Amino acid sequence: MRRREFIAGMATTAAANAWCPPLIAQEPGRTYRVGFLVPAAREAAAIKGFFDELRLGGFIEGQNLAVVFSGFNVSNEQIAEGVAALIRAKPDVIVAGPELYVSALHTATKTIPLVSMSEDLVGAGLAASLARPGGNVTGISLLSPELDGKRQGLLIEAVPQMREMAALVDSNITPQHHLATLRDAAQSRGVTLSFRMVAKPNEIAPALDAAKAKGADAINILATPLFFVNRKQIIDQTAKLRLPAIYQWPEMAEEGGLLAYGSRFVQVYRQRARQIVKILGGAKATDVPIEQPTNFELVINLKTAKSIGHEVPAGLVLRADEVIE
Repeated sequence: MRRREFIAGMATTAAANAWCPPLIAQEPGRTYRVGFLVPAAREAAAIKGFFDELRLGGFIEGQNLAVVFSGFNVSNEQIAEGVAALIRAKPDVIVAGPELYVSALHTATKTIPLVSMSEDLVGAGLAASLARPGGNVTGISLLSPELDGKRQGLLIEAVPQMREMAALVDSNITPQHHLATLRDAAQSRGVTLSFRMVAKPNEIAPALDAAKAKGADAINILATPLFFVNRKQIIDQTAKLRLPAIYQWPEMAEEGGLLAYGSRFVQVYRQRARQIVKILGGAKATDVPIEQPTNFELVINLKTAKSIGHEVPAGLVLRADEVIE
C-alpha cells in the first residue's frame, strides 16, 4: 500500500516539468563519448533511467552518444584495470563512483570531467566545495554521514525495546569519526552500539551472524555501495536471523528489507545524468555545482516484519511514504 500516492505523483510531475532540457550547442555530426566505472549493472533500472534522462537532454546512445568503455559491474579489485582502459579511451566525460572509483580516476586524470556519486565528495577531498568544485570532479554528494544517523534514529523508533544495536560497516570507506558520532547518538538514547566491520562480500554473512550472537536487537546497514551490490545476501541473512534492519535506499525495503530511508537510487542516477547533459553541452565540471539528494522516502515492509516476528509501532507506520503489506 502506498502512502500519499497522489501527492507523490504530483511532485514527480512537477519535478519533470521543472527539468527543462537546456538548448545544447551540439556539433553537427559529432558523437559524444561517455565512459563508466561503476559497480552497478548495465541492465539495472538506475542505468536505464540514466540513459533515458540523457535522451531527454538530447543525447541518444547509438545516434550522437557512444559508450566508449562499458565499466559496469566493476568490483574494487577491477578498479585499476578500468581506470587504465578509460584513460586510454579519452571519453568526453566519465560516470564514476563511489569514492574508491572516482579517487582512482582523479589520480589518473585532472582534465577529463568525472561525474561521481559518492558519500561526501567535499569531505573526501575530491572537490573544494559544493557550489564551486574547483577541479574536474562534480556529481552527487549523498549526505551519507547525516543519513546514517537519521536511519539509526528511525531504527530505534522501530524497535522501541532495543538496548543493543549493531551497525554493519564498510571498513574500506567509513571514517572512525563517523562511527564515534553514531555511538554517541545511540548512547544518548540508552542504546549500546557495536560495529561489525567488513571489507569484502564474503565477510558480510559472518558479521551479521556475529552481531546476532552478541545480542544485537537490530542492525543499521550503513551507507556503502558494497552493501547495495550485495543487498540480497544481507536481506536474506537478516531475515534468517530474524534481525530487524534498516537500509540506505528505499528500493532495498521493496526488495525485502524491513526498513529503508533515503533517496531512490534511480532518481539519484537521473540527477547525475542532468549534470552530464550540461557538461556535454559545453559546461566545465568545475562550474557544475555538486548536488545533493532532494527527496527522501521512508519505506516499511510489513510483510518482512511479520515474517521475522516483529511489530513496527503504528505511529512510525503512519509516517511512512510507502508501506508494503
